[in-house]
Amino acid sequence: MSQEEQQIFEQAKRFREAYAAVRQQLGRVIVGQQEIIDGVLTCLFTGGHALLEGLPGLGKTLLIRSLSQALSLKFSRIQFTPDLMPADITGTTIVSEPDAQTHTRGFKFQPGPIFAQIVLADEINRATPKTQSAMLEAMQERSVTVGGQTHEISQPFFVMATQNPIEQEGTYPLPEAQLDRFFFKLQVGHATRQEMHTILDRTTSGDQPAVEPVLDGEAIVGFQKLVRQVLIAPHVQDYAVRCTLATHPGSEQATKMVKQFSRFGASPRAAQAMVLGAKVRALLDGRANVSTDDVKAVLLPAVRHRVLLNFEGQAEGVTTDMIVEDIQKSVPVEGGPVHA
Repeated sequence: MSQEEQQIFEQAKRFREAYAAVRQQLGRVIVGQQEIIDGVLTCLFTGGHALLEGLPGLGKTLLIRSLSQALSLKFSRIQFTPDLMPADITGTTIVSEPDAQTHTRGFKFQPGPIFAQIVLADEINRATPKTQSAMLEAMQERSVTVGGQTHEISQPFFVMATQNPIEQEGTYPLPEAQLDRFFFKLQVGHATRQEMHTILDRTTSGDQPAVEPVLDGEAIVGFQKLVRQVLIAPHVQDYAVRCTLATHPGSEQATKMVKQFSRFGASPRAAQAMVLGAKVRALLDGRANVSTDDVKAVLLPAVRHRVLLNFEGQAEGVTTDMIVEDIQKSVPVEGGPVHA
């Protein structure tokens, strides 16, 4: 083993230890939801953003608050409402106090809550599309432009948005362009009977477990760079490509279900999410290379929000999860030669 490979394996060991430490801290507060926790941490360590969808009271807001406490990062919460304006998110330019010497006033930028390292966008679909779009530049470019001036956002920068799937009154569906900016879309389910007992024991007694910081921003940025160093074989990468192309109804890779019920397929960001998410899984498994099983494991959260149903699919009650699961079963692991 070369010195470079030895260094990568040592870094991978530290990554697994840090991941386990954060997971343990979240487990002090969050009951169950291990798949959701893993999905959120995968987004964090790949530099992506997470969209959580679930009914009220399932711990979505508590999860991101607890994560910010475990990571020693600057945290802010934005409660999205129909009257929220873009400047309420990005900040605005204000008139400063008169200078002591010149007695003249100037203009000063007042940063908004987006200038944090972990941002909770609570009930994001309650704001108007104009306000939702104010987050697009920040999520993609890690910067905000106000009054012709571009302001950088500190790294790492992680947005976790929540939305309620059942309330339609007073909500605005997220634009496709913004949905595509989310690395994963995670469906938060109900707790089991035993988990409900644990939740009640923790929340209705005097015992309130505390979350302790175990990781800082510098370490997270270092781990994000490590994830990208994980190797992926051409045939494994091609599997991710073919799964992405299979979501397009006009592609030769498309499944029968996609051709019948899908209107538009996933963008290249879906393939990027699959590859990076698979690299995290490989590191956690102690491997320096990605397998097709790693890609399969992250296929659903990476693609489900990037597929649009046509009218027939909506009328038949087909969900995007059903389409992605069909792709997962139908696309062969071994593909033919890659054509130019």
